[in-house]
Amino acid sequence: MTVEEPFGALLYHEQHQGAQGHRALIVVDVQPTFCEGGELGVEGGNAVAQSIHDFVSAHRDDYCYIATTQDWHIEPGSHFSDTPDFVDTWPRHGVAGTTNANLHPLIAALGIEHHFKKGQYEAAYSGFQGIEDLGGPQIPSREEFAQQSKAGHTLNGELDRRGVTDVDVVGIAESHCVKETALDAQKYGLRVRVFTDLTVPVSQELGEQARKEMNNAGIILQPSH
Repeated sequence: MTVEEPFGALLYHEQHQGAQGHRALIVVDVQPTFCEGGELGVEGGNAVAQSIHDFVSAHRDDYCYIATTQDWHIEPGSHFSDTPDFVDTWPRHGVAGTTNANLHPLIAALGIEHHFKKGQYEAAYSGFQGIEDLGGPQIPSREEFAQQSKAGHTLNGELDRRGVTDVDVVGIAESHCVKETALDAQKYGLRVRVFTDLTVPVSQELGEQARKEMNNAGIILQPSH
């Protein structure tokens, strides 16, 4: 048994091969701000964007629902710092309304309909902490964000309404927002896979730690093919 082959993985696939009709894909934070040249660029980010583009183009029909998430920071408090420790505090990134906070062009070109923006007024590493972009104000107030969240315009609310039982998670960065989104999905009772070839960590060490944590939580880690 390896980190990428948790106990029970084979049984999982045998039991749920027919679950595609209730399977969703979550594309986490594939934004220029997290790719090479961005404020918090991760090595391999642009390559992952290309790989996800190719995967979605080939496998769109495998999913009943596809959504993206984005860091969309307005006033995230101590999440931003002029002297960041790169653990709890970070340089400014994913600033709402900026070009680098938009979806990576390769992801935008896919025409995905559902987008969840997170971190407006908090750190928010998980896509389940965001609200869906329904075409309202680009810079929502705290009150507007709270109203949208209370009304159930959240990732969990949407997955629940659609009867989703299984999710695949991909994106940037494996060691942070991908991991936290996957863990939250599992906590909500969904069966979760993370495709290891469609994500990239901030560093090799943090990636290994993240994979161990997800594996221990029962999340399936495997390549997309």
